[in-house]
Amino acid sequence: MPRSFVIGNGNLLVGYDANYDVRDLFFPYVGMENQTVGNVCRTGFWIDGKFAWVGDPAWKRQIGYWGDTLVGDVTLTHPDLGLTVHFEDYVDMVRDYFIRNLRLTVSQPAEQVRVFFHHDWWIRESDLGCTVLYEPDHRALIAYKGDRWALAGGTTGKDFGISSWATGKKGENAQGTWVDAEDGVLGRNPIDQGSIDSTVAFDLGSIATGEERRLSHWLLFGKNLTDVTTYGQDLVVNKGQHSYLVRTRTYWDRWSDKEHRHIEEALGHGVRHLFRRSVLTVRTQVDNRGGIVAANDYDITKFARDTYSYVWPRDGALVANALDRAGHEDVTRTFFEFCHRAITQAGFMAHKYAPDGLPGSSWHPWVDGMGKRVLPIQEDETGLVLWSLWQHYAIHRNLDFTMQLYSALVIPAAEFMAQYIDPRNGMVRPSWDLWEERWGVHAFTVGSVWAGLRGAANFAELYGDEKSFERFTSAAEELRHATDDWLWRPELDRFARRLTVAPDGSLVTDNVLDSAIYGLWRFGMYDASDPRIVKTMTAIKEQLSNKAETGGQARYSNDYYFQVERDVSVTPGNPWFICTLWLAQWYIAVATAVEQLQPAQDIIDWVVTHKSQAGMLSEQVDPHTGAPLSVAPLTWSHAEFMVTVDDYVKKLDQLRRAKPTKPRAAAVG
Repeated sequence: MPRSFVIGNGNLLVGYDANYDVRDLFFPYVGMENQTVGNVCRTGFWIDGKFAWVGDPAWKRQIGYWGDTLVGDVTLTHPDLGLTVHFEDYVDMVRDYFIRNLRLTVSQPAEQVRVFFHHDWWIRESDLGCTVLYEPDHRALIAYKGDRWALAGGTTGKDFGISSWATGKKGENAQGTWVDAEDGVLGRNPIDQGSIDSTVAFDLGSIATGEERRLSHWLLFGKNLTDVTTYGQDLVVNKGQHSYLVRTRTYWDRWSDKEHRHIEEALGHGVRHLFRRSVLTVRTQVDNRGGIVAANDYDITKFARDTYSYVWPRDGALVANALDRAGHEDVTRTFFEFCHRAITQAGFMAHKYAPDGLPGSSWHPWVDGMGKRVLPIQEDETGLVLWSLWQHYAIHRNLDFTMQLYSALVIPAAEFMAQYIDPRNGMVRPSWDLWEERWGVHAFTVGSVWAGLRGAANFAELYGDEKSFERFTSAAEELRHATDDWLWRPELDRFARRLTVAPDGSLVTDNVLDSAIYGLWRFGMYDASDPRIVKTMTAIKEQLSNKAETGGQARYSNDYYFQVERDVSVTPGNPWFICTLWLAQWYIAVATAVEQLQPAQDIIDWVVTHKSQAGMLSEQVDPHTGAPLSVAPLTWSHAEFMVTVDDYVKKLDQLRRAKPTKPRAAAVG
């Protein structure tokens, strides 16, 4: 179930499903150590003998945020219970506090109202060796294992602490303590260990019609008991959670607004709002130590037996560029420092990394079909890191920062790319494609490597390194010539997406049309208006469009991943936000008059239409219903939206400023 709502601070990330059940509690890294492994943490309400969990389909849900912040503005109404609950959930901007503020009203008087919060603990992503206990001094439950601690407490305003609790085992024949809540009474077992879960209750007493009752529930995270008590609940109680709410709401409102009012003037309020929501959503997916995580929707494990909670250098580089454009230099600097720490001694970026910077899992083999050793890489990931770093410098002009990375990151990566060339044809050596499905020489990879070499050459020129400037410039030029010879296919009347290399060094064309061919112009290797690019992008527009109700663009012809529609003449593949936005970026790049921007604006509006209620962008959408598919939010989807909007606004301003050229007077003979 794609995530409908996310909040976080770079150490603690909380993800909710479409029902507004908490599913993910990542700590202390964004994307690493999901302390619930994506299981449901239930919220329930008991009123005069009637009970409903938030997952009950009878609830009517309005899920959103308070303005342009990372503070929730969510309303749930249950007609059978006669209950309306407003949630104001947030993670403190600095401290690892997850706080949930609830306001309850009833449509008819209630004699007894109780609220329950259940947590399914898998501390350090394992249900072995966990402990949960009632701590009487703080009137709270504490769950821990090793140096991972969480305190579940709260207040109803007049009563400090939880009203009741349950601790117990789960698994095998034990469903969990949440079952204990459904009769309104919890067992109060003081401690349990092993595979455990827990539930806390708040007793609100009676509520009259028109009366509003409030409670605050918090989960405070730390590395030891003192963190969650003395420096946790004691601070929250003494300062009052409202002070944390106000500072968090104020911070994110100011952080997300980098003078983006020009977006509203150009594209309307809805686009500006989604732009700011995208900036905020991307920030929740960035770990404070620099890892830009692809997605943290843990439900993908049911499909792939692994998560998207890794740092792909390619995704990270593109997201960093979007954040740089949005004015967030401090966040992107940490990503480039992450890459500096992660790059291999040979000079390439690995397939993917865990958020702590160590190598992530991989399905790329170390041998080819003939048993010969190969590098298990996607070379575009190395090229785009250097491209993005140069774009970072071009925007911020932070000479001292990039100088620190020149010798340790730029030079090794560029030297690797300059020598990782097949001398038989002048093209890059084979690697895996950006979709991580095919081995070969890919158009997107070629464009990325060229851009990385050009970025390195620019840095070499900046720092007066003439020898490196000549080497990297020459390597980029030679790669461009080889691409002219091999990737442009007259028989297709467009560029090919991939070449495979035969044992004798000859290249075989892959004729399948792929939206990622756009990488040949996106990073500067070819001009967007080059006739060959125009023919290629026109083919992509016409042949990869979804002709079903939803619209949008597919990745490539007959895309199998989460495939919904088998008739590829109608739907060549599910629409992807990033691929649809790539087409918009090309429309913007080739526009020579304001009216020619309309197709791009239509796509931008299409994205706004297909966001979730709270502004999340998934990886894909259903070609017929527009429902989110695969993971959500996908960090890359939000980044491409940010880049497209930025491209549009800048091009609109450029076209409006352009003065019409007066016709020259006829020459007098």
